[in-house]
Amino acid sequence: MDFSHSPRSQELIDQVRAFIKDRIEPLDAELLPAMLASSNGGDWTKWQVDPRIEALKAEAKELGLWNFFLHDAERGAGLSTLEYAPLAEEMGRSHIAAQIFNCSAPDTGNMEVLWKYGSDEQKQQWLEPLLEGKIRSVFFMTEPDVASSDATNMEATIIEDGDDLILNGKKWWSSGVGDPRCEIGIFMGVSNPEAARHSQHSMVLVPMKTPGVVIKRMLPVFNAYDEPEGHGEVWFENVRVPKTNMILGAGRGFEIAQGRLGPGRIHHCMRALGAAEKALELMIKRGKSRIAFGKPLINLGGNQERIANLRIAIDQARLLTLYAAWKIDNVGALAALTEISAIKVVAPNVLQDVVDAAIQMHGGAGVSNDTPLAGMFAMARVLRLADGPDEVHRGLIARMELAKYK
Repeated sequence: MDFSHSPRSQELIDQVRAFIKDRIEPLDAELLPAMLASSNGGDWTKWQVDPRIEALKAEAKELGLWNFFLHDAERGAGLSTLEYAPLAEEMGRSHIAAQIFNCSAPDTGNMEVLWKYGSDEQKQQWLEPLLEGKIRSVFFMTEPDVASSDATNMEATIIEDGDDLILNGKKWWSSGVGDPRCEIGIFMGVSNPEAARHSQHSMVLVPMKTPGVVIKRMLPVFNAYDEPEGHGEVWFENVRVPKTNMILGAGRGFEIAQGRLGPGRIHHCMRALGAAEKALELMIKRGKSRIAFGKPLINLGGNQERIANLRIAIDQARLLTLYAAWKIDNVGALAALTEISAIKVVAPNVLQDVVDAAIQMHGGAGVSNDTPLAGMFAMARVLRLADGPDEVHRGLIARMELAKYK
């Protein structure tokens, strides 16, 4: 087991780090406060993408800094999960970096679904423009009227009608649905309620302009709407699409979901650790530069011990995440369920702890929009719910552990 960077991975890390520092961070520092101060609120119809985002995307693409997440050497970078992990960590230091390199959720997960399970027609129509960065996408899974931590509670339906499928249901926390570039969604619903528990669901491609797809509202996260992507509540009212829009086949929804979520959790966790590193950096700089009671803040109130503990926590979380990535590459996601769930618990909690300490060091500035810390805290708190709450992952780990003693 070797976590050292391959020569190609190290070269890409250096390039990505330099591009973020020189090209992305200056724009990031300008865009984030402007977004938070926007008067558009939750009216997604007024949201626009800053043209400098698209310009940076074109620049990164021209340099070959593009689609790192996809293992396919022709369509993507051909990196292993372990090789991609440190690149995701670098991207986590910036609010917009993942998008610039065409490596942001939910697009990465949706592209992986289409790459692994899509038909040739589906790949041609939707995967190719997503890989080119011409359009964006959304994943419709979580529902407002049931406890979505148990996905088998899902109420949305997929009913066959001749050569078509009719979709009905309510979805929410559909991230990216407010983006004016969002053209396609993947909808998960019950297609056969009489089948075995994990064979009842299917996934279907739904173009966003299909009649009956109704965006009801955008949902704020701690009063911020994450413009211009957003998180929406979307109703599907007798939405009719052709049967050819079904991915892989009827009853294969959970199979696809597991294939989508395993690598995606590596991406989330490594980006979280990148954000944690950025927060720790801001904390230390603040602590060394501010004077109180005749001393730098860093020398007061046990702050040095806190910094030591945070360094230990970040490095522990990174090692666990790299181990999970290594295991996915070598034995597959199903054999790495414990490790994948473990990192999904650990990394967001580490980020939350680091950001909380950094906010404390900054005082009032830490909870304002003058620093990225408030946004980072929101990200950490959301990640403890997204892709399964902490409790679900701890429950899975416990079941796997107890099964050893039957």
